[in-house]
This record gives sequence, C-alpha cells and structure tokens, in this order.
Amino acid sequence: MRVSVELIPRSEQAFATQLDDLAELPGVDTVNVPDLVRFDLRSWEACARARARGLRAIPHLRATDVDPDGPLPFLDAVDRAGIDEVLVVHGDPPVDMSRPVFDTDAVALLRRLRSERPDLTTYAALDPYRQGFRAELAYAARKLDAGASGLFTQPFFDLRLAEVWSDLLVELPTRVFWGATSVASERSRRYWTGRNRVVLPRGFEATEAYASRFAADLAAFARARGDDVYFMPIRVPASRYLSAVPDAVGDEAA
Repeated sequence: MRVSVELIPRSEQAFATQLDDLAELPGVDTVNVPDLVRFDLRSWEACARARARGLRAIPHLRATDVDPDGPLPFLDAVDRAGIDEVLVVHGDPPVDMSRPVFDTDAVALLRRLRSERPDLTTYAALDPYRQGFRAELAYAARKLDAGASGLFTQPFFDLRLAEVWSDLLVELPTRVFWGATSVASERSRRYWTGRNRVVLPRGFEATEAYASRFAADLAAFARARGDDVYFMPIRVPASRYLSAVPDAVGDEAA
C-alpha cells in the first residue's frame, strides 16, 4: 500500500517545514500537492522540492489553467524534477479572476496528456459528495477512458460510504487512493459540510483524536482492499495527525 500525504504549498519555508515533519514518518513514500492560485509556489515547483528529498511526488494540475491552443506550461518543470505522476483536477476559478481561465476540463486535459505525454501516469479525482452516485461514477468512467490510470478520492468521513464506493468501483477496476483529512475545529467542520456538501456520520467529533482514529481505520480499509491511501493534514503536523496509523509511521508491530 502506498501512503501519500497531501501538503499545501503556502510558502517555500512552510513547505520545507512540512517536508521536515514527514521525516518522522518513514512509511510515507509520496506527497501530492494541490495547485492553489492564491499561493506563489506552484504544485510542480513544490513537488520538485519533495523529489529532492527522495520522495515520490504527484502535483495537481488545474485543467482550467491550460490554454487548449498553447503549450502545457508545467512540462519542463515536471521533466527536470523527474516527476512521472500527476493528478488532473478541473480547478476552481480564481477569486479575483486575476488569471486567465480556459474552457478546458479534466477530461480534455487527460486526453491531451495521453496523446502528448503517454509516459506520465495520470490520476483523476472522485468526489463522493458533489453529485449522485450514478453521475459521479459515470464522470469517473469518462476520466478513465480519457487516460487516467487511477483515482484520488476527496476525503471520506464515513467508512460505510467508502464501502459503498468500493463496491461501485468494482465496475471500474482501477487504482484508488482513498483520502482522509483532519477536521479538528468547528470552523473546519463548517467548511466541509458547507462548501463541499459533506454529510458527517453520527458520532463525528471535530477533534484531532477522532481524526487520527479515522485515519487509522481508513488505512486498514484501503490495505484490506489492496488499495492506496492519502492523508490531508489541516492545521496540524502530519506526524501528529498520523500518530495512530502504524503503517504510516513505519511501526508494523503497533
């Protein structure tokens, strides 16, 4: 099972600090990095820093940033860093619309990468909360048909829903990185339920302890299915968030 940690590239120094923290987790072999337009450090630039530390790195690529009639802006940096995996997402528009936005969606960018860079392993996103099961499953199938080799889920908060999606994805045999995140405040809870339409299970607690326990449960869930997992630590060091996940900290006997 591969274990990835999603790191937010807020600044050069903050990202370096997060990479230092990952040294406490020898079971983590990969980082995946969102491309957030409000920060100066692009996802592929941050991934180059991770590669220099000996980690595998998967930058998120925003389809709406790609001019369909222009060159792919990230390829030179990806090649220089030795990056061979990328995650294609649609991408939210900039809040102030200060950057150009193109009519390129994830399916279109996946097709282009398959044509122009078949050597790259591409992943796509699966969001269990944004629409109905049938529509999201069909959307995932289109991405796989366009060239994606696997799926990164949005974070799950309920293992029962993850089990439902595991059954649904039998129709689409593919590599899956199951996701979890640390919701440890009421503000964070409101973000996920309001903006991302998450339905939290009964008994959910917005605490670090609850988030760590769920991370361990999701890791066991993914391992039992022969899948992979990624963790998104928010406002908490990854080493502390993943303290309850034996495989992530390299302690098989725990």
